[in-house]
Amino acid sequence: MSLLTHLLACLFGMGSWVSINGLWVELPLIVPQIPEGWLLPSYLSVIIQMANIGPLFVTLMHRFRPGVLNETAVIYLIIGLGTVASFLLAFFWKETLVVDGVPHSVALLVLTFFLSAVDCTSSVTFLPFTMRLKPQYLTTYYIGEGVSGLLPALVALIQGVGVVHCINNTQSLNHSLNTSSSDLSFELRAEYQPANFSVEVFFFFLSAMMLVCLVAFLLLNYHPSVAREYPNSRYTNGVKEKSDTKKQWAEQKPMMDPYGPANPKRKSSFGTGSYSWMQVVYIFVILAWVCALSNTVLPSVQSYSCLPYGNKAFHLSATMAAVSNPLACFIAMFFPIRSLVLMGALTVIGSGVGAYIMSMAVMSPCPLLVNESSGGVIMVLAWILFILSLSYVKVIIGIILRDEGHSALVWCGAVVQLGSLLGAVTMFPLVSVYSFFSSGDPCNTKCP
Repeated sequence: MSLLTHLLACLFGMGSWVSINGLWVELPLIVPQIPEGWLLPSYLSVIIQMANIGPLFVTLMHRFRPGVLNETAVIYLIIGLGTVASFLLAFFWKETLVVDGVPHSVALLVLTFFLSAVDCTSSVTFLPFTMRLKPQYLTTYYIGEGVSGLLPALVALIQGVGVVHCINNTQSLNHSLNTSSSDLSFELRAEYQPANFSVEVFFFFLSAMMLVCLVAFLLLNYHPSVAREYPNSRYTNGVKEKSDTKKQWAEQKPMMDPYGPANPKRKSSFGTGSYSWMQVVYIFVILAWVCALSNTVLPSVQSYSCLPYGNKAFHLSATMAAVSNPLACFIAMFFPIRSLVLMGALTVIGSGVGAYIMSMAVMSPCPLLVNESSGGVIMVLAWILFILSLSYVKVIIGIILRDEGHSALVWCGAVVQLGSLLGAVTMFPLVSVYSFFSSGDPCNTKCP
């Protein structure tokens, strides 16, 4: 296998969600400087789901007009759009317009919609594109997708996002100059520390990451070393034949097993027929469930589940969870166990750990072991195990569906977005409308 192709596949996958992941981790610095305040995350959730019009269009075109949509051209378009939108955010994220007498960050919201459309559409275009490469590179792509969450989180840590210090804020009860110590109320005030570099620089970084993704995609299409990694391709003196270069990439099937039966009985009309319809439904239901939990349901309450244990526990859990995603993909590269039973078992384990995290979020600001150091340790380990198990399940499902053909990967991306959408629709009213979760004050909350 080509090390260059592995690197390019990883960099290509990194561009899938790096913009939106970066925007989320930058919120503590953005929110105090815009009129929407902490309502911005709710707006972002709605905007991201509205952007699912992109993958919906691609999926419908694939279903009803197969072969009409040029997949490569769509990928060039969305990567270019993501690069430009990230670059423009650096200049216009603080600009406001008055709408109905109220100032709003219209530029920020509009550019976020374009970024969301780019990242959502990548689920149904980037993944099917990996059909052009050998199966081994699919796992590398998933590693890159995991890095798209890890890299912005690490840069945000270096930037110093969300670092809070508790400042003594002594107040006089009778507001007179001659006050005794008994007339003073002592309380602590949370104060966010200034960042090591600006929000503008961070957006330039995101734009550069999208540009790296664009270069990686160009090389995946045109570099001769990568062309040799295409399955079933013909070459003349090491150069791919022109007829091969310009051909349309039709549905690709795995090569026949020379030791298997000549005409194996198909279990269903899905893909190669290796799985029955019951198994196909089982795989897609698990995929939707796993994506709902890991992409929207639990991330929406991560601060509620971690902050009661301290700012350090919150940042450690967020960072280690981001590390766990590519780590799970790396493990799957060497141990791609395609067992439906193991898939179900890991889903149950991940869901159980997720239930513990959710229950602690519901009990916020006073969850179990809130005054014990072991409570923070358990919460960090819970997030690591949760992301590790469910990320492995997602990769294995991707590997299974890759063998079923290009169409199966398109539906894989569509189900990923559907699961995320259902999770967001469920959690948005609970978190933003009904205020079901309580965060507490990081400096003054007292628990028994």
